[in-house]
Amino acid sequence: MDVHDFDFDLPEHLIAQTPLLDRTASRLLVMDRQNGEVSHRHFRDLVDEMEAGDLLVLNDTKVLPARLIGTKEDTGATIEVLLLKEIGEDRWETLVKPAKRVKVGTVVTFGDGRLQAKCTAIGEQGGREFTFMYDGIFYELLDQLGQMPLPPYITESLEDQSRYQTVFAKERGSAAAPTAGLHFTDEILDELRDKGVKVAFITLHVGLGTFRPVSVDSIEDHTMHAEYYVMTEETAALVRETKATGGRVIAVGTTSTRTLETIASENDGNVVAASGWTSIFIFPGYEFKAIDGLVTNFHLPKSTLLMLLSAFAGREPILAAYEEAVKEQYRFFSFGDAMFIRPAKRKERD
Repeated sequence: MDVHDFDFDLPEHLIAQTPLLDRTASRLLVMDRQNGEVSHRHFRDLVDEMEAGDLLVLNDTKVLPARLIGTKEDTGATIEVLLLKEIGEDRWETLVKPAKRVKVGTVVTFGDGRLQAKCTAIGEQGGREFTFMYDGIFYELLDQLGQMPLPPYITESLEDQSRYQTVFAKERGSAAAPTAGLHFTDEILDELRDKGVKVAFITLHVGLGTFRPVSVDSIEDHTMHAEYYVMTEETAALVRETKATGGRVIAVGTTSTRTLETIASENDGNVVAASGWTSIFIFPGYEFKAIDGLVTNFHLPKSTLLMLLSAFAGREPILAAYEEAVKEQYRFFSFGDAMFIRPAKRKERD
């Protein structure tokens, strides 16, 4: 399957540069998974779309202030380092700009020398491995010196750094936010619980794959980078119970989807407590084993995320829904509006 099969035209002015003041004020495009029909609502209407007995699964990863601006020790040149994945004690996989200035042995300093990093290996497409040197506690220094790693298509500064963090963020380790979760507030989660919807959490630390474009023509040749996940027994039991009682499992975001589907794929369709690394790549032809519905944002053209949605609801229906979203001036990407791919209601499935 060709990567260009997942392209669409997106006017630049529809790329959301800043979050709305109210997290729940985004628009919500509701797409019926069965017939592709779409309707236009607001995010708070998600409560009406859910049924008692449904299970909402959210990713509770916490974004690190992983963007560090430093200086090259020998020349004073400005170097930007984006932390992606901890690979050992004080050792990190990173992206660097400008990469050509950073060789093995290069030392970069941050915060007047309070934090230093030495390049120990060179990877692909600007990737570098660094060993960090410091006095004190690394994450405290990172909180003081780092910035939120906003995607490159966001060119405006973010005044409130917490807006690139979900309200339920807990487990530190992501290089990017699970953006579908940014729409939720404690209030709307309480409204869902009051309606009888169960709410559960998984963890997937968003890493290198988020920043890598699909650089091959045939999507079958694309390789996803591994990301670390954790599924507790409490959440696994809720998934099994929901399935057994005829409820619907609704994943919030592609990260929650990939975690649930990884575990189900490795356990004959069952969801069990597990942790590990996943490099699952979901594209059309994949048979879903865990989720019934999906809350998501609008994604980049030719991205692996758009391919996942196409696997879930069909390429042509998804592209038609995206065309409708463009026509109706929806806001796209991380700080944009949301989409709910709605499964059949319980009575329709019985």
